[in-house]
Amino acid sequence: MSEAELRAAITREFPGVRADLERLVRIPGIAFDGFDHTHVDRSAEAVAELLRGCGLDTRIVRSGGQPAVIGSRPAPPGAPTVLLYAHHDVQPVGDLFLWESDPFEPVERDGRLYGRGAADDKAGIMAHVAALRAFGDALPVGVVLFIEGEEEYGSDSLERLLEEHRDELAADVIVIADSGNWDIGVPALTTSLRGIVNCFVEVRTAEHAVHSGMFGGLVPDALTVLVKLLATLHDDDGTVVVEGLVSPGGAVVDYPEDRLRAEASVLDGVSFVGTGRLTERLWTKPALSILGVDAPRTSEAPNALVPSAKAKLSLRLAPGDEPKSAYAAVKAHLEKHVPWGAQVEVTFEHDGEPCVIDATGPMFDAARDAFRTAWDGVSPVDIGVGGSIPFIATFQEMFPGAAILVTGVEDPHSLAHGPNESLHLGEFARVCLAETLLLRNVANAATS
Repeated sequence: MSEAELRAAITREFPGVRADLERLVRIPGIAFDGFDHTHVDRSAEAVAELLRGCGLDTRIVRSGGQPAVIGSRPAPPGAPTVLLYAHHDVQPVGDLFLWESDPFEPVERDGRLYGRGAADDKAGIMAHVAALRAFGDALPVGVVLFIEGEEEYGSDSLERLLEEHRDELAADVIVIADSGNWDIGVPALTTSLRGIVNCFVEVRTAEHAVHSGMFGGLVPDALTVLVKLLATLHDDDGTVVVEGLVSPGGAVVDYPEDRLRAEASVLDGVSFVGTGRLTERLWTKPALSILGVDAPRTSEAPNALVPSAKAKLSLRLAPGDEPKSAYAAVKAHLEKHVPWGAQVEVTFEHDGEPCVIDATGPMFDAARDAFRTAWDGVSPVDIGVGGSIPFIATFQEMFPGAAILVTGVEDPHSLAHGPNESLHLGEFARVCLAETLLLRNVANAATS
């Protein structure tokens, strides 16, 4: 099919694609503990119905976790196979008062579709479906769609699913539609992501609380110990100072500071931390954040020395680092620097591998050409992502011969995971066209 025919096909199919996206957004499929998982089952069934409607041999699978959907259509003779990934589960909505509209009732405002999962990642699913609908029976490649059901909850069963279905998921190209673009009007390929290590640190100074007047000034309280200990993790400019962490730097592009401040909602007068280019600090250097502290609430705190206090830490690993050694480095640092002989216990929660993708070769050229065409001549930017998608490293390990293309539908204003998540509908149409062109280009590249 020609470029003009594919453009016309996407234009024809887009209203139906949007309507089906809105139907998916209405399903509150949250895989976290404590939520009604029948909605995740409903979400998987809805996705399976969409894939069957595209003529794919489709089934719902699970391996001890939430349901995933696999749909496939064999390749024409001599053509490559492309694995298309997205996920159908979503983040919890958080504080409903922060939403301007019902998170599970999609609403358009100013050219954006608002709703939980509208961008992350139900639009990723529908970009795949849009490409399949555009080609109809003329699909030039084989496809396998793998739509996960617990990505937001940590992909606990993903590795088992990949092992159990390795043969049917094997592909020449893997398209992971779970990232974002550089800006509205500027597409991107994601070529690096940081890893993650989450852990807890707890300090103890006494068997029980004691009177702050009777013993204050002599007996250290656990909160002061914890504050002093956490302060040792960074130097005065905010750079992480844990020995043994990889910190290569070297980002290719840079963020405009005013844009970054607006996107991060940084208050006036608050400075950035760390050193180096802004993108280095976001993409290719480690970051260590304190996510929470267990201690008495201020409204309930008595005049007593706190005997124990606990914090949750999140370390983002630079590409090239390794989670186990990074956790060991943080643990050793905390044990070494705890003040006044206080007892300290560091416990592991979870981790995920960073990844770097060598985005060279004919399949990456095919993707860049598709993006450039869909965005009317604007070339895609290679970007890193400060967040983590640990399963990409799993795909790299299990399918070492496949070209892995990390694409996405989000833009800097999508607010994925936050209140008022949204999707730019004009950019979404470009994403749908880009994926359609990508499948055509991959088929051409494989036969040239």
